[in-house]
Amino acid sequence: MSEPQLKALASRDNAFVKRLHALAHSARDRRKLDETVLDGAHLVESALAAGVALRALVVSESGLLREEHRRLLAAAPAEVPRYRLGDALFAHVSPVDSPAGLLATIAMPASTPSAPGDASLIVVDGVQDPGNLGSLLRTAAAAGIRHALLGEGCAQAWSPRALRAGMGAQFVVRIEEGCELLARLESYPGLCLATALREDAHPLYELDLRGPVAWLFGAEGQGLSPALLARADGCVIIPMAAGIESLNVAAAAAVCLFEQARQLRATGTIRGVNFPS
Repeated sequence: MSEPQLKALASRDNAFVKRLHALAHSARDRRKLDETVLDGAHLVESALAAGVALRALVVSESGLLREEHRRLLAAAPAEVPRYRLGDALFAHVSPVDSPAGLLATIAMPASTPSAPGDASLIVVDGVQDPGNLGSLLRTAAAAGIRHALLGEGCAQAWSPRALRAGMGAQFVVRIEEGCELLARLESYPGLCLATALREDAHPLYELDLRGPVAWLFGAEGQGLSPALLARADGCVIIPMAAGIESLNVAAAAAVCLFEQARQLRATGTIRGVNFPS
């Protein structure tokens, strides 16, 4: 296989360099240009494996020394433009403080509404930290969840920081952003369960979670909106040792989703969820 051609760029004034910097650092520019940035070999490889079309590949001088970067540069379709930047210029356009040495740009995936069906899903309300959101999506994907509804006020699921925290989850989970959450849950056939520190909350490990569940997760501190909390069929509490008040949203989601996954694997069947009255 012949070595792919790399176009060398050396100036911050170059139009593509300016565009890349804007995509890496501005949510407004990502929305305006309908494009985002993948940082690192793992995300680039995940995108290629998922059949996502790359718009460009960018490698640093030092990144070009890494075999996995050279492999991905060669594996991408021939029509994808490839650029080489000096390390200082690459650091200027990188979305992180410690650049990985390889970037790619992709079109911002469309957020097309679809019926939730009768599968379990996550419903995310007001989680503004992109790292937390990406970790939450990664946890959901690992637990077998394939649908996520994100309400207004959530961080961008396709921002570089959320993508980095998601480690490829965004290519596995069907994500709907900017949802009217209450409206989307109107016809959901399963239970809507909220994690909340309330006196009437039921301990997680006492529940039968083998049926479809819409898990409602809110931002740390603020929690779920009152309207969404009122929509929940019940609240769940995670038993914890004394002196620890709560977990962050990604950790709480991991405990809940993997408890459901454990129950499903133990029986090999999906049955109705029994929630105490």
